[in-house]
Amino acid sequence: MTTHDATVRRDATDLAALDGLIGHTIVQGIPVLHAPRPGDITAGLLFRVGRADETLATSGVTHLVEHLALHRLGMSEVHHNGATANTYTLFHVTGGEDEVVTYLNDVCSALRELPMDRLETEKEILRTEAAGRANGVNHRMPLWRYGAQDYGLSSYDELGAWSLTADQVRHWAETRFTSDNAVLWITGNQVPDGLDLTLPNGSRIPVPTASGALPVTPAHIHGEEGLVVFDAVLRRTTAAIVFADVLGRALFKDLRQEGGFSYKAEAGYTPRDADFATLTAYADALPKKQDAVVGAFVDTLARMRAGRIDQAELNSARNKSLKRYDAPDLGATLLPSYALNVLLGHRILSPEQHKTEFRAVTVADLREVAREAWDSGLFQVPARGADWAGFAPAPKYSSSAVTGTLHPSLENDDVTLVIGAEGVSLLVPGGPVTVRYDACAAMTTRPDGARVLTGLDGFRVTVEPTLFRDVTAERIAALDAAVPAAAVVPLPARDPEGIPRPRERETPVPQTGAEDAGEAVSPSLRQLPVWFRLLVAAEVVFGLGFLIAVVQASDSAHQAWIYLARGILPAVLMIRLTRGAYLSAKADRS
Repeated sequence: MTTHDATVRRDATDLAALDGLIGHTIVQGIPVLHAPRPGDITAGLLFRVGRADETLATSGVTHLVEHLALHRLGMSEVHHNGATANTYTLFHVTGGEDEVVTYLNDVCSALRELPMDRLETEKEILRTEAAGRANGVNHRMPLWRYGAQDYGLSSYDELGAWSLTADQVRHWAETRFTSDNAVLWITGNQVPDGLDLTLPNGSRIPVPTASGALPVTPAHIHGEEGLVVFDAVLRRTTAAIVFADVLGRALFKDLRQEGGFSYKAEAGYTPRDADFATLTAYADALPKKQDAVVGAFVDTLARMRAGRIDQAELNSARNKSLKRYDAPDLGATLLPSYALNVLLGHRILSPEQHKTEFRAVTVADLREVAREAWDSGLFQVPARGADWAGFAPAPKYSSSAVTGTLHPSLENDDVTLVIGAEGVSLLVPGGPVTVRYDACAAMTTRPDGARVLTGLDGFRVTVEPTLFRDVTAERIAALDAAVPAAAVVPLPARDPEGIPRPRERETPVPQTGAEDAGEAVSPSLRQLPVWFRLLVAAEVVFGLGFLIAVVQASDSAHQAWIYLARGILPAVLMIRLTRGAYLSAKADRS
C-alpha cells in the first residue's frame, strides 16, 4: 500500500462517523468534504503547511506562496481570499458554482507553476503588510514559550521576505502544496463538475512538534502597560473548550462587573495541533489599577483551581456550546472544522458524540483543566511581577557565556561583547546573553558590518561594529564563516544616519598607549576661545597682585589692603564666576 493510499484510507475511516451529515469523496487525490446549504457556494482548500513549518531565516515562504498563487486572480466580483496560519494555509471563495470552480482551478494551476516574475514585488508587499499589521494581545507569548522556532515564529517578522530565492519558493510549493497534503470542503449536495485540482504528489506533512523555551512553568514575563495576559497549553478536550468559556465569564464578572478594574476581560480557546490547544485570557487596566487587576486575575484562577465553580457557570457555558448544534444547515456550518481536523489528524466526532461529551462535563473536570492551565501557564504582567503568586520569572539571560575575544562597549563600561569560536555572548550586569552558532535560528547582515544573531531559544545578540571596541572586519568575517549559511539573511544597506554611533562621554576615552594618557583632559586650554584665554591670563596677573597685596598689607606702613578690597579682590571673583559659568555651559552643550 502506498503512502497516498494509506492516507486516503485513514481519512475515509475518520469521516465514517459523519455519514448522513457530511458527504466525502476524493477528487484527483484530494479528500473533499461537502454538505448542502442554500444560496452561493462556499469552498475552502486547506493545505497542511504554515508558519510553524518554516525556520526563522525562511519565515514567510508559505505566505509568499499564497500571495503568488492568488496574483493571477486579481480583482474579481467573486469574494475570495487566502490565509496563512501556524499549521495550515487556506484558499477561500464564495460565489456561484462556475465562479468557485474557476477559482479553485486557477489556484491549483498557479501552485503548479508559480509566477516567479512577481517574486520581488510580492516580497515587498509582504514587508509592507507586516509594517501595517497590528499586534494581538498575546503576540509576545509564543516567542517566550517556544523560542525562535515552530510555534514561536508567529512572534517574529517574516525574514524570508528579504532573502528567499525563486528556487526556495518553488521547492516549498512543490513539496508542501501537494494533493496528499490537502483537504477541500465545499457547500453543496455534491461536488460540482469541472474541478481540476491537479497538484504534485507528495505526502501528508506531520504537524510540527512543539519546542520549549521555558525551563519551568508557571512563569511570568513583564509586558506592556495596561494589559495583563495569561497563556496556557491544554489538551484538546471538550472540558477544555467549556473551561475557556467559564474562565472568560468569570474574569468579566470579577474584574469588570464587581471589581471595576477592567473594561475588557476575556478568554479564548484555539486548537494548536492534533492534540493540544492554546488558552489565552486577558484583561486591560488603567496604570493605577494594574496591581489590582493582576491580583484579581490570580484570584479568579485560584478559585477555579480549587474547584469553586458554580454549577450555573458550567451550565451557562455548556448551553452556549450545545446551541451551536441547533443551527440550520449544521453539516455545512461544521465543514471547516471537520476539514481542519482531518488535515491535522485530530479525532472526528459526530454532533451527537460531541453533545454527549458536553453534557458529561462536570465541575470536577473544569477543576482539573484549571490545574492543567495553571501548571503550563505563562503570565504577562505590566508591573511588579508575579513571583508572589507562584509564577517563576522567565529567564532573561543564558545559562553560560562563550569564550573568545573581548570587545568592550564604547557606551557602557558594564557591557562587553564576546566573539568566540562557538558563538557570541553579550556580558551585561544581570548575566550573559548567548547565541551559539550551531543553535542560531537566523543571522541578519548589513553591508556596514552589523550582525543580529537570534538563537533557537529566542535570545538575541546584536553586533554593531561602531558600538564595540576592535570589532574589525576580520572579526566579522570569522563570525560569518561560523554561522550556517542556511541561517544567514542579508539585509539592504542602511542610511548612514541610521548607523548607530556611541554616545559622547563626559570625559573622552584615552587612546590606547601610555603616551596618550596625558591628553585625556577636558577641556584643554587649546580648546578654549581666545577671549577666554585672555581672561585666564588676567586672572593670573590679578592673582599675583593679590599675593603681593597680602604681603604688603602685613606692613602697617602700607595701605594696600584698601586697594585689595576695592579693586583686585572683586575682579578676581568676577573672573572666577565667569570661568565657572562658561565651563558649565560648555558641558551642557556636549
